[in-house]
Amino acid sequence: MIISFSVTNWMSFRDRVTLSMVASRERQHGERVARLGRYQMRVLPIMALYGGNASGKTNLFKALSFAKTQIIEGSQPGDRIPVIPFRLDRDCAAQPSRFEFELLIDGSVYALSFAVTREKVLEERLVKVGSTSERILYDRRHGDIEFDGSLVKEEQFLKFTFRGTRDNQFFLTNSISQNVSTFRPIYDWFKDTLRMISPDTRLVHGVSFYENRDLAVKLNEMFTDLDTGISRMASKSVPFESIPIPEQMKNHIRGQLDEGEGAYVEGPVDTYSIDRRDGDLIARKRMTVHRMTDGRETYFDISQESDGSRRLIDLLPAFLDLSSGDSKQVYVIDEVDRSLHTLLTRRLLEHYLAACTAETRTQLLLTTHDVLLMDQRSLRRDEMWVTERDASGASSLLSFSEYRDVRYDKDIRKSYLQGRLGGIPRITPTESVRFGAG
Repeated sequence: MIISFSVTNWMSFRDRVTLSMVASRERQHGERVARLGRYQMRVLPIMALYGGNASGKTNLFKALSFAKTQIIEGSQPGDRIPVIPFRLDRDCAAQPSRFEFELLIDGSVYALSFAVTREKVLEERLVKVGSTSERILYDRRHGDIEFDGSLVKEEQFLKFTFRGTRDNQFFLTNSISQNVSTFRPIYDWFKDTLRMISPDTRLVHGVSFYENRDLAVKLNEMFTDLDTGISRMASKSVPFESIPIPEQMKNHIRGQLDEGEGAYVEGPVDTYSIDRRDGDLIARKRMTVHRMTDGRETYFDISQESDGSRRLIDLLPAFLDLSSGDSKQVYVIDEVDRSLHTLLTRRLLEHYLAACTAETRTQLLLTTHDVLLMDQRSLRRDEMWVTERDASGASSLLSFSEYRDVRYDKDIRKSYLQGRLGGIPRITPTESVRFGAG
């Protein structure tokens, strides 16, 4: 779970902003808030981020995505780090961008922070936080690194690994490539637990997901419940080599797809699911099934479905994953309401929140413009945030729980749309224009 995330000098965020998922003293919907008894802390299962266009919502999403990509894949030798500092202040171009995470991983809290420029990693620090104390597992700065005393048996090899770490590379990333297992839980959290979904993302769920009978039944039930016209999902086997995608993409899939993993690609017309099983690549064209007036079934290509139905096809597996009892995934969805009717979006959120308990360890972070979701019967005040851009172009981040006059029984949408809570477009009034004969 994400406990907190801070970013400084990144895109529209000039000054340090912090998104905290630690619950306030608010009691509303308290039964679904995760309780970390060891740390005497409660962590929220959801965060909805509002704001006007170009206020910074997507930039926060991109900050998380940047961190995930750089930790998992890193930069190639000689490449610049694709960091994007605040551009409207000349002084920021020469300053590093800073990222700070507090994460719950396998019952323990870790704090990972780093500062980077386009040329190199200036600082990188990993701390394991206990209930009463903390240990700095490693601290990289000024071209050197120090390790905690508990790692004395591994220190020689860890220092050898650090000497092989490039300036434009995280030590965490290189340690995994050198088979260092000490820090793997943190790396694996970014690789396997943190899931980023943009409006254009085609969610990666391979054939195995759709062949899981229990999941398939739940998925098809939701298609029916949400009035999509789709009765079920289906797939048709096709040779991998026949998929109409560039050869370069095929080579990438051949090289990157491990046993049991799945990929999701779109050709010019159709959509394909690819899995590696027993060393072979298994490809299937994903299709939807509708019922005709005489009761018989007919098959549609995904491309024949509406934008809203295609968005649901991408999002439903994520919400089923979030709602399963044993999941620990953290999904970050940018523009969750894209192409969806507000009642459909609300139903998806309700489905997830109904599954949350004090023992749940999943999380959903989303950005949205749908103010009809801004309802305290569904979301707590500390689960609703806004981004706002000031006159200098810098974005800020604020939780509704920080407003003292926002009561639990208040119509929060009215206050928001009236501009009392920030996070709305500042539209300049203009004189009415009359059309007609002069």
